[in-house]
Amino acid sequence: MNMGGGMNMNMMKQAQKMQQELLKMQQEMETKTYSATAGGGMVTATVNGKHEVQSLAIDPEAVDPEDVEMLQDMIIAAVNEAMRTAEAESASAMSKLTGGMNLGGLL
Repeated sequence: MNMGGGMNMNMMKQAQKMQQELLKMQQEMETKTYSATAGGGMVTATVNGKHEVQSLAIDPEAVDPEDVEMLQDMIIAAVNEAMRTAEAESASAMSKLTGGMNLGGLL
């Protein structure tokens, strides 16, 4: 009597279910947007779950021809923060899906 086969089949079903849930979660995450500001709200960047910049809003007061470097820094800071927010939410959702298991490169 080989009980291992039934256990293997159950694990396969669980893995398939997790994979389906992962795909659903990825699709949902890709449609979400994440915004962040820099320079006290002078620059706002919005990215989606695919890590693509969707919009960039710059307060006209932030545009100083004498200090373009500061504006560039604010844009970079806002985009990077929005990307970090998207990544953190993705990691949190993944952790919930996998129950905190570290699956490494399996998924």
